[in-house]
Amino acid sequence: MREDKTDLRREAGQRTRDGLQSAALELLARRGQEGVTLREITARAGANVAAVSYHFGSLKALCDSAIEHALESYLDAQILALGSLGSTATLQEVAGAFAGPMVRALAAGGQDLAVMRTVARVGIDPPRGWERLTGKFDQSRREALRVLTPNLPGVDEQELIFRTRCAAGLLNWLALAPIGAELATMSAEQIARQLVPVVAGAFRGDAAVGR
Repeated sequence: MREDKTDLRREAGQRTRDGLQSAALELLARRGQEGVTLREITARAGANVAAVSYHFGSLKALCDSAIEHALESYLDAQILALGSLGSTATLQEVAGAFAGPMVRALAAGGQDLAVMRTVARVGIDPPRGWERLTGKFDQSRREALRVLTPNLPGVDEQELIFRTRCAAGLLNWLALAPIGAELATMSAEQIARQLVPVVAGAFRGDAAVGR
């Protein structure tokens, strides 16, 4: 009986934590970190102010945690898409999997795109503590290298890593730049038709020069 009560309290605590993160991320996406207040977040989450202190310690820690969680979800989606590809995947297919989460955010627009902009903006200067996601970044990079290497056999690993990082930077820039708003007026298929060849070109580097 005591264990059942402990489990129920733990589940309730996790629901409160998740609700606070979701509310914070929604408000952050609309206004940025300077325009979010503790009471607005707790009102939207249906929680009391003390819950923020209990679960996160401070408003800033809550905001950082919400953005980190969104980035982790983005990386998980990218890892899943790349991991589903076989070793015979084409460069276009690799680029499509790599860019897929951003394509979907751009196509969805609204809250999804606003969240992605928030993540991209903060990702330029990550808060302390985001080292926890190093493993996820490494996993995404490994999956990309696994399917890129057969397509670009003459390119060494360090060069492929550099190109992968450039492609990731390109996707972040799209979320923030005016062109991202233009792409957001298109369907996912139209965005992919425009974007995937560009990402594939970043992976290919100078391999196509002279062809």
